[in-house]
Amino acid sequence: MKIAVTGCNGSVGTRIVLSALARGHTVLGIDSAPLPDALAHLAQEQEQEQAQAQVEEKVARFAFHQADLREYDAAMGLLEGCEAVVHLAAMRTPGDYVVAAHNTNVVISWNVLRAAAELGINRIAQASSVNVIPLVWTERKDFEYFPLDEDHPCRPDEPYGLSKVICELQADTIVRRYPSMRVASLRLSWSLPRRADALRDDPERRKNDLWGYVQEDSAADAFLLAVTDESGRWSGHERFFITAPDTASEVPSLELWERYWKDVPIKEGKDLSGHKGFFDCSKAERLLGWVHSNPE
Repeated sequence: MKIAVTGCNGSVGTRIVLSALARGHTVLGIDSAPLPDALAHLAQEQEQEQAQAQVEEKVARFAFHQADLREYDAAMGLLEGCEAVVHLAAMRTPGDYVVAAHNTNVVISWNVLRAAAELGINRIAQASSVNVIPLVWTERKDFEYFPLDEDHPCRPDEPYGLSKVICELQADTIVRRYPSMRVASLRLSWSLPRRADALRDDPERRKNDLWGYVQEDSAADAFLLAVTDESGRWSGHERFFITAPDTASEVPSLELWERYWKDVPIKEGKDLSGHKGFFDCSKAERLLGWVHSNPE
């Protein structure tokens, strides 16, 4: 399969490129920043022990284009001939908290979705965010229950979270008009190489993002499952939380809940025993077959 990966220079984008190539796919990487050396993506630790011929074969299946996807014609031209799109290109924070993140992200996500529709590309996985729920950048936290799942209301009060709510609404819109399309909006938590990178000595420093994280290779796996899945378990547009099943805290989850969020009820049938996370990813496991894993 030929897969376009927008935002391929980012931490998760890089891992998606590597994983897709390792699985035999052809990859078109697109990013607004230059890629100084295409081999840089392919010279990671996992490649160092492989034969040079294997590395060269993967390089032959990888092409890179620097482009500004705020330009619709650029998206149309680059995505032509692709069979799937993994879309991550975006501003990753609220930026100026005024217009930059909102306007950039909303325009890019629509351009990618609409171009894919026009080109007959039916498999899309786009990066949404746990911040569709009011988390770290919002003034008001109004959690209705824990653990958070895809049925929880989305009420951001800042432009980044809003841009991700809108990208999900765009996906709802595009599949209504193009019912052959299948779009997964993956609500990523803080993506990092390992759990230890997310740990903080003072748990209060991370209370506003509920001590969440996702390991980068696991996040990459979710994107590839979303575009390659042949199970028939889902269609149209679906939202998925993609986070680790545990917290990035050495403090037990019930103690964290009691200390910081005791006014938020725990959903019936769920629990926060041990170090269980405050996000429910059971939908991703059920429909995508995705299970989070951490490196040794």
